[in-house]
Amino acid sequence: MTEASKPRAGAVFFANPYLLLALTTLFWGGNAVAGKMAVGEVSVIALTFFRWVGALLLVLPFARKPLMRDLPQVKKHFLLLFGLGAVGFTGFNLTMYWALTYTSVVNVVIEQAAIPVLIMLFNFVAFRLRVRLLQIVGLIMALAGVVLTVTGGRPGLLLQGQVNIGDAIMMLAALCYAVYSIGLRWRPAMHWLSFLTVLVFAAALVSGVFWLAEVWRSGVVWPSGKGLWLVAYVAFFPSLLSQLFFARGVDLIGANRAGLFINLVPIFGSLLAILLLGERFHWYHAAGLLLVIGGIFLAERAARRVT
Repeated sequence: MTEASKPRAGAVFFANPYLLLALTTLFWGGNAVAGKMAVGEVSVIALTFFRWVGALLLVLPFARKPLMRDLPQVKKHFLLLFGLGAVGFTGFNLTMYWALTYTSVVNVVIEQAAIPVLIMLFNFVAFRLRVRLLQIVGLIMALAGVVLTVTGGRPGLLLQGQVNIGDAIMMLAALCYAVYSIGLRWRPAMHWLSFLTVLVFAAALVSGVFWLAEVWRSGVVWPSGKGLWLVAYVAFFPSLLSQLFFARGVDLIGANRAGLFINLVPIFGSLLAILLLGERFHWYHAAGLLLVIGGIFLAERAARRVT
């Protein structure tokens, strides 16, 4: 093979779905770590707002041509697209960063794995999708893992109403992303860059309203130097690169197989929290993680048989 005939490194990279999807979930796990590191460096609202403004500025030069072609679809479905961006991008990240001011990254990333469970429940209740016994077993396992994590290994605390406020807020974040994911079933046919750009625009606009309210109440408080680096990270890696890599991964191996890689988010997030933040990994984290991942695996396997 001559030098000219050898595949370029970039082409090889974008042809490897496993590497792309692993990096996607690594960046998503890093999003929670960045949110924890941002406490005291930049406000939750400012982090969310600057993140989406930065992401919008980064994506616009690449999205201009497909966005112009898809403008009729954007206008026709603007309310749907705006709602998806507001709930899935602003709602999820704002509440997750808020949760991180009260609870650990390890808790948050494990609780984040409740999202596929909520999606399955919504699909069953709202759309009457068929459910197999193995799916029900998987859902119960995953929910048990989340409960174990939320209560610190003491499920009885749920009955006493003694759940950490941060863990409760994270459940609200999971609900936001589950609603967003369900809404994707009505996604209009358009280039993925156009779709991403409109959602990022909506997220920047909605979070901008919150930021202006914060400024009106407390004045402008700019991020610290460290806070700016964290904003740059979440704007570029979890917001843009992860979306690009995930979209390419779905193209290569399909949505069902690519979706299973999301189970790596709590694993990467936990490892990063331990290595970078010195957080402790307790027995109930390990048990909860195993239950969540095992439950989702069983439920997904059964779901593929149904479809």
